[in-house]
Amino acid sequence: MRRSIGTTAVVAAMALAATACGSDGDSEDTGAADGELSGTVTYWDTSNETEAAVFEAVAKDFEDRHPGVTVDYVNIGFDDAQNRFKNAAGANDAPDVMRTEVAWVADFASLGYLYPLDDTAALDDRDDFLDEAWASTQYDGQTWAVPQVTDTLALFYNRALLDESGVEVPTSLAEIEESAGAFEENGVTPLYVRGDDPYWFLPFLYGEGGDLVDAEAQEVTIDNEAGVAAFERMRGLIDSGAAITDTSDGWENMMAGFSGGDIAMMVNGPWAIADATAALGEDLGVAPVPAGGRQQGSPLGGWNYGVYAGTPDADASFEFVKYMASAETQQRITEELSLLPTRASVYEVPAVQDNPMVQFFKPAVDVAHERPWIPEAQSLFEPLRISIEAMLTGSASPEQAAGDTGDAYRDLLEDWS
Repeated sequence: MRRSIGTTAVVAAMALAATACGSDGDSEDTGAADGELSGTVTYWDTSNETEAAVFEAVAKDFEDRHPGVTVDYVNIGFDDAQNRFKNAAGANDAPDVMRTEVAWVADFASLGYLYPLDDTAALDDRDDFLDEAWASTQYDGQTWAVPQVTDTLALFYNRALLDESGVEVPTSLAEIEESAGAFEENGVTPLYVRGDDPYWFLPFLYGEGGDLVDAEAQEVTIDNEAGVAAFERMRGLIDSGAAITDTSDGWENMMAGFSGGDIAMMVNGPWAIADATAALGEDLGVAPVPAGGRQQGSPLGGWNYGVYAGTPDADASFEFVKYMASAETQQRITEELSLLPTRASVYEVPAVQDNPMVQFFKPAVDVAHERPWIPEAQSLFEPLRISIEAMLTGSASPEQAAGDTGDAYRDLLEDWS
């Protein structure tokens, strides 16, 4: 049984005090040298099927370095992982370490479910982490996670299909609409649009100059002029025949259509590189997300490592996170999966610099649109998903969809305008 959350504040304070007194600020000295650590680290990994084997192997290698520690690796997948962790933490039985989506950190921290990591062995070099990735680990003036990988969305395209249709790589959604006729002659749909996952709606929203909310002003913005334009743009692509969509099983349908040559383009992230490369080989191309009516806009995403506030083996958990987020481990993950590191030093490694996907995605991350790092960030997606589905199935106009989402946000965010 895990230690009670009710004792978390006292335990954390004692651990931080012991670390400060024992190390003189040196994060390498945790009071447990190599080979002296002991205990069990239960690690919930939320990576996809393609990535999981690599992450499990990396996690298990930690045991070789620390024979006294057992790593209990559990792949739980992404779906409902946020609620599963909250339910487990509420029952004082959460995993010691979890791979958390960047938008979950503030939520978990606000509930007291994460261990504050400032001045612990989990952090060994703050200055080496990219500012964009580091921002998602912060809440209420403290650090609650360590960045693992960062990402954003891009346009994946089938070079052969574009060449056969005589179409250039589009730079805007308007150009995709204009190309529909050329692709139709070859029996191909230009674009797949995810209608079941609101994360894929964000490029439409940012492309019109909008956002879900203005966290600094505590203002809901999804239903302003830009928000309505984003819904209209998405619906317009479908109505014109330039795109197809689904309100369920979007990932499977998108990947099947793209891999099978029925769809020329899709918007996706670095996590899809391995599968897309296996399907298309040298025909796979990657370009920036096409611009909307105002600009090109892609969301900042990624994953962090969080330590459960009630972990009984804190030293082992801290060292595990330190190892998993180390430059050495990040380099290995990049080389094997083409995922983007969160450490600046890793981008200086020749093998990483030569990775064509890193060459593209790193500049895209540098200009990606930060999401609101508020406890309710992930909760903003479900009302948006419902409104997108209503619009795509014809039960709501774009204006109604934007308005319904805004109303739901104001119910969720008390005292926001």
